[in-house]
Amino acid sequence: MTDKEFMEYALGLTLRDGIDPPIGAIVTDEDGNIIGQAANTRQAEISAIAHAEVKAIEMACKARKSWHLVGCTIYITLEPCPMCMGAIINSRIDRVVFGAYNPKAGCCGSIINLAELPFNHRPEISGGIMAEECGAVLSAFFKERRAKKQ
Repeated sequence: MTDKEFMEYALGLTLRDGIDPPIGAIVTDEDGNIIGQAANTRQAEISAIAHAEVKAIEMACKARKSWHLVGCTIYITLEPCPMCMGAIINSRIDRVVFGAYNPKAGCCGSIINLAELPFNHRPEISGGIMAEECGAVLSAFFKERRAKKQ
C-alpha cells in the first residue's frame, strides 16, 4: 500500500461520536502489515493519554511483544503533539507520516521538530499527506462543537 492508502485507512478510524476530536493512527511493520490502530478517545475514556498514536503504539508493541518498533511506520491524521512524538521516539518507530499540520501543538515542525533534537533515535518525518482531507474532518468536528455551544 502507498502512504496515501495507509492515510485513508487511518482517516477511516476517526471517531465521529461528537465527543472526541476525530484523529486516527495506524502502525505498520516493515512488510506493510497493520500491527496497531486506534482513534482518539480522550473524552470517552476521560484520559489525557488516550491519543490515537499512543493507543496504536501500545497495540503494536503487544503485537510485536516488544517496545522496540524498529522498522515500523506510524500514520496519523494530525501532526503529533509532544507526548505522542515522545512515544514515537521512545518506541524507535522509523518513520512518521501525518496528514494535517497542527499549528497549536505539532511537534514535527509546526511548533518544534522533536525528531531534530539529539535524542537517541530520530524518525524520518513526512507531513501533509492528505492534509486537506484530514484537516476537513477536524474542522467539521470543531465547527459542529462550536455550534452546539451557542
